[in-house]
Amino acid sequence: MDWKQTLIVVFGILAGAAALMALIFYTEPTAQQAGATRATPMLVDVTEVQHANYQPTIPVMGTVRASQDINLSPRVSGEIISLSDSFAPGGYVEKGEPLVQIDSSDYQNTLEQRKSELRQAQADLDIEMGQQDVAQQDYQLFADTLSQENKALVLREPQLESARSSVESAQAGVDQAQLDLERTTIRAPFNAQVLSRNVNVGSQVSEGANLGRLVGLNTYWVEATVPLSKLRWIEIPENNNQVGSNVKVRNRTAWPEGTYRQGNLFRLIGTLEDQTRLARVLVSVPDPLAYKKEDPNVPRLMLGSFVEVHIQAKELANVVRLDRDYIRDDETVWVMKNDSLRIRDVNIQFRDAQYAYVQGGLADGDKIVTTNLSTVSDGAPLRLQDTPDSETESSPALE
Repeated sequence: MDWKQTLIVVFGILAGAAALMALIFYTEPTAQQAGATRATPMLVDVTEVQHANYQPTIPVMGTVRASQDINLSPRVSGEIISLSDSFAPGGYVEKGEPLVQIDSSDYQNTLEQRKSELRQAQADLDIEMGQQDVAQQDYQLFADTLSQENKALVLREPQLESARSSVESAQAGVDQAQLDLERTTIRAPFNAQVLSRNVNVGSQVSEGANLGRLVGLNTYWVEATVPLSKLRWIEIPENNNQVGSNVKVRNRTAWPEGTYRQGNLFRLIGTLEDQTRLARVLVSVPDPLAYKKEDPNVPRLMLGSFVEVHIQAKELANVVRLDRDYIRDDETVWVMKNDSLRIRDVNIQFRDAQYAYVQGGLADGDKIVTTNLSTVSDGAPLRLQDTPDSETESSPALE
């Protein structure tokens, strides 16, 4: 390439660069006036708090147990000759009601035999008492010459004691025979429901045989587990003269909404539950099968069922009750004060399933922020629904 061609290329490059600079200059944007705005306060809802006295409940779970549960057994042996119509699974029996009758013929004969033995022993005693009069006369003749040992022999004291012992033994035999005869009729030891029956008419039973299972009608227990931290808030009776905390028992799966049975805390069991390591308590529920109630709508407790137990706690004095959702991280609450957010530490005295009860850190009239905020910082601006938005402030921008 000669110098002329080189010069043409250089001038072409310069001309292209000049054209590009001119294009950039004439298409440059112009500065516009813009407004500088202030951040809008966050819109929140609040609730005002007041101190008051509350009596919360402790919700736990429990299992229904029988307070009286026995296997009915005879104390004599024999053949069953009759059964009560009530002595059937599901039947109700009253205390003292005859349930099973064992053939009493042999026991009646034994009783008559023992009575005969008693009459014979009594006759022997009467004869000996007659001999005592003769012995007394003989003693008067030799009173001054007899030793103490010979005196007892002359007065027939050993024979008298023997006769009396025979009467006492015969009387004991009659009493035992009478008792065995009475035991051929097996009665209900308490008001009960029959859960099972293992015999029928004609069955041969021996002493201690399992005739059936009875559970008491007067009271059922609900065995519930309670956190150890909650024990100090409930009343636990130490004897039968004290009444424990009121309790409401509910079977959510079987009973209509709002239906429950009432009872009382009965005892604290002295061992922890093996798996959960929670304290075990017994709740006493009277008339669990509604046997004595005329209202057909009263629900019945079923043995072995899993139920909700709401134990009434001791009264909390001068506390603020807050929904548990309003308690923030690290046991703090958000308070709106002077249109600003304040993060405040609180002292929570008690918690139940729905509320937290605050003893310190809040004053009457404090406005608790109930809205969940994505950005939280102490002093952040807040506003309520009826508060107008802040006006936009603007400032001129440089050209």
